[in-house]
Amino acid sequence: MPTTVAAAGIKSLAGPGSAVSRAVDHLPAVPTNLNDMERVVSAALGAGLMVLPTSGLGSLVAKFAGGALLFRGATGHCMGYQMLGLSSAEAKGGTGEKAVTSVPHDAGVRVEQACTVSKPPREVYAFWREYTNLPKFQGMVERVDDLGGGKSHWVARGPLGVRLEWDAELIQDEPGRLIAWRSLPGADLDTAGSVHFAEAPGGRGTEVRVNVKFAPPGGKLGVALAKLIGESPETQVRGDLHKLKQLLEAGELATVEGQSSGRR
Repeated sequence: MPTTVAAAGIKSLAGPGSAVSRAVDHLPAVPTNLNDMERVVSAALGAGLMVLPTSGLGSLVAKFAGGALLFRGATGHCMGYQMLGLSSAEAKGGTGEKAVTSVPHDAGVRVEQACTVSKPPREVYAFWREYTNLPKFQGMVERVDDLGGGKSHWVARGPLGVRLEWDAELIQDEPGRLIAWRSLPGADLDTAGSVHFAEAPGGRGTEVRVNVKFAPPGGKLGVALAKLIGESPETQVRGDLHKLKQLLEAGELATVEGQSSGRR
């Protein structure tokens, strides 16, 4: 019988003595090839899909995917990983050779987005470089603490409200031109990326180009499911840049609160 945090969470949500709890108790013993964070996120996404308000074929697909993710989280076993001979069970939190320091070349998801801000490059760079400004326009980020020496601690909210934390370090910092970073071992979210600040053609301000790669909890399956609930990485980064533009050009984020709907 699996005795994992994910399994305990599933049984708690389902209620003692329920059919789901009994099924969890009788899950077969299988090799663990997922790390703890992937198991928790799989269980959370599975539970979300099981209660997703859909109908017809969409409902059947959501329920099937939700059940598969619940099994994945409860057992810590991924059939896809097994077929490919992969395992993330020891990928995070270690101090040996398997400790993850950034996103491997052949793993993760890459996102590139750009926007033009009507401010000079040094001003846009300075705003981004100040850690306390980042939660103002990065939607998933709740807090960033400056640890000194180019290192920082991040607290963020992932799909379905899953809390993520990690430490990161700057690997390049060129005032007015470039900021590049990578996560450190033990991260809930392995990430590496850069943001470039360049003068826009015709003196129109600054072209801000973000290039980020990350290995989210749940792997590419987690990204695919996040897209189903409207939280795709591309949409998030595009939205973050739009907020950055609003903050720097207008001094505040646009809101529809208190505005008329236009109906008569």
